[in-house]
Amino acid sequence: MSSKKNLDLTRFGEFLRRTRKQQGISQEQLALRAEINRTYMGEVERGEENISLLTIQKIDVVLKVRASAIIEKAGL
Repeated sequence: MSSKKNLDLTRFGEFLRRTRKQQGISQEQLALRAEINRTYMGEVERGEENISLLTIQKIDVVLKVRASAIIEKAGL
């Protein structure tokens, strides 16, 4: 994986974590509501996993943030 991609994944994950915490949602609650594995959610937030668009869409429903806004606000 290139360092550019790692940086993008890290920034994306950091934005998700900040947004989740601002809304007072635990990582476990987000994963449960989005119907994804909590361990995977942690890996996404740390920039260790390349998340799919379908999973981003599940998360955006829970966080009430459009997928396009998540990507834009993460600086991607």
